[in-house]
Amino acid sequence: MKFLNFQNNNELALGVKVDAGIVDLAKASELTGQVIALDIHEVMENGQCAVSRIHDVVESVLADATLREACVLDEETITYGPCVTRPNKIICVGLNYRKHAEETNAPIPEYPILFNKFNNTISAPNQDIPLPKVSTKVDYEAELVIVIGKTAKYVAQEDALSHVFGYCNVNDLSARDLQLRTHQWLLGKSCDGFSPLGPYLVTADEVGNPNDLTISCTVNGEVRQSSNTSDMIFHCDYIVSYISQHMTLVPGDIILTGTPEGVVLGLPPEKQVYLQDGDMVTIEIEKLGSLTNRMVKE
Repeated sequence: MKFLNFQNNNELALGVKVDAGIVDLAKASELTGQVIALDIHEVMENGQCAVSRIHDVVESVLADATLREACVLDEETITYGPCVTRPNKIICVGLNYRKHAEETNAPIPEYPILFNKFNNTISAPNQDIPLPKVSTKVDYEAELVIVIGKTAKYVAQEDALSHVFGYCNVNDLSARDLQLRTHQWLLGKSCDGFSPLGPYLVTADEVGNPNDLTISCTVNGEVRQSSNTSDMIFHCDYIVSYISQHMTLVPGDIILTGTPEGVVLGLPPEKQVYLQDGDMVTIEIEKLGSLTNRMVKE
């Protein structure tokens, strides 16, 4: 299933993308009399049981013309929210694509390079992202996000993906001048709005192998990154297992798995043109849809 959040009377509402549009789950629950989870974190915490109940309600809506008319929205008319709203942890993996490490002249890591972001970075598809006054070198990074669906601690690699609820797109925006000011990357990664997520949170069963997906980034229509998640140094199952050896992962935690080659930082200095006011950046990953945001001067 493809879950998403959208604005409804200044609050976030949960929906499911189908061929006909977006099923408004609150309206569907009301009209069918079926009690279902109406918050994405509640869905993740209740796992397959919650997903199955929602699936049944969606099928009931699509099978009835009157319900379809009342519950299915035109996707062109909605305002998206972030597909994950309240992650307990935002964990990022640095230099996790072989060609990206090579373009930045960084050694291939022996272990995953982990750092974190905070909830202030979470933003929505189509939301304007402020370019901070304190930076002149904001860069794009197309990334696959792992969304945890089951508590994981000391998980074996072969069992790791069974703890994943689903996957989504993120633009791991990075203020390079702030990031590289010290040996700690956090400052350049944690400016407001620097983690737009979505548009969809796609359940793991629909995605299949997360390390066989095309991934790209375009800026104003120009392709800047074009790769495949198979180029990850540490694959998704290894990442989940590795992190779980050191901290407990809980439903709703998100893991940003690194970016492929093609970022501005990887270009020769004379060719580096960082994001500017008005730039439109689109992240697209196979099976996960497209995430677009406009950069605006703060």
